Amino acid sequence: MNDIRLLPLSVLFASLGLFGQETTSPDPAEAIDPVETAYQQLLELDDAALKKIDEWIRASQRPDAKEADTIALAGKIQAEIAPVHEAYKLFIKTHPTHARAHLTYASFLTDIGKEDESLSLLIKATELDPNLPAAWNNLANYYGHFGEVKKAFGHYERAIEIAPKESVYYHNFGTTVFLFRKDVREHYQITEEEVFDKALKLYEKALALDPKNFDLAEDIAQTYYGIRTQDVPSRMARPAAALKAWRYAETLAPSDFEKQGVFVHKARALIELMQFNDARQQLEQVNLPIYRELRDRVGRRVPGYQATSPPEPTPTDPLRAQPPSSPPLP
Repeated sequence: MNDIRLLPLSVLFASLGLFGQETTSPDPAEAIDPVETAYQQLLELDDAALKKIDEWIRASQRPDAKEADTIALAGKIQAEIAPVHEAYKLFIKTHPTHARAHLTYASFLTDIGKEDESLSLLIKATELDPNLPAAWNNLANYYGHFGEVKKAFGHYERAIEIAPKESVYYHNFGTTVFLFRKDVREHYQITEEEVFDKALKLYEKALALDPKNFDLAEDIAQTYYGIRTQDVPSRMARPAAALKAWRYAETLAPSDFEKQGVFVHKARALIELMQFNDARQQLEQVNLPIYRELRDRVGRRVPGYQATSPPEPTPTDPLRAQPPSSPPLP
C-alpha cells in the first residue's frame, strides 16, 4: 500500500472547503458538488488513518517486533486518529444535516473502539435520512452488541425494507436472531424451533444474494451445531441439513486449508447420520498438521479409525464453533 501522508489540519480543512474561502466559479458544465468533494476527502483521510494503524498493529505482532515500538504504539495510534476526529467534528459542524457524515463518523468511532460515542451519531443519521439503510443496519448492530437487543430487530427489518438486495443485512439479522433466541421468542411470539427456522431463512436469503461468499456459507453451516435435539442435547437435530451446508461451503473454499477444515466438519455430520465409512473417507483426506489432533478426535467416534495423535483429555471442543458474535459492518 502506498504511504498516504496526512496533511496538517489547516491545509486539510482548507482543502475540505471548511474555512469558507472564496473560490472561482466553475463552468456549469464542469461544476461538482463541493460538499460531496469535501466528504470524499474526509473518507480518504479516515481510510488512510485506519490502514496505517492496521499496519502498525500487524507489525507489532510479528516475532521480530521491537519492544520499544510496541510500547509506543498507543501514542502513535492516538496521534494518527486525532486529526480524523477533528476533521469529522468540523465537517459535521459545518454541514449538520449531512446524514452520511454522521454515519461514517460513527463507523470510525466503532473501528477505534469508541462504540459508546457512536450511538447518538447513528440515531441522528436515521433522523436526517430515514432512507439510509446502512444507518439502520449499524444502529441494529449497536443494539445487538450493547443491550436492548429487541430494538435491533426492527432496525434490521427497516434496512432490509430499504435495500432488499443487500446480503449483509440479512446476514447480520440472521446472526442476531440465532444468538438472541430468547429475545426473538418473546418479541415475535414464536417457538425455539421457529426461531431457528427464521435465522436460517435469513441466512439463506443472504447466501442467495451473495452465493460465492465462503465466510457466509461457513457461518450458515456452523449454525447447525447450535441446533440440538431436546431428548439428547449432545446430538445435532439437523445433521442432513448441516451436511448439505458443508458440501456447499466446500465448493467455495478458497484454499486447501479451508477445504480440509470442511472435511472434518462433514465427517462430524456424517457420524451423526451413522454413515461411518463416508466419515472415514472425509477424515482420510485431512493431512495438514494443524488439523491432525482435531481430525483424530472426531475419528475416534468412527469404528475402526486409526488415530495418530494421543487422546485429548480436555472436554473443550473448538470444532463446535459458534456463529459470529460480531455481525459484519457494511
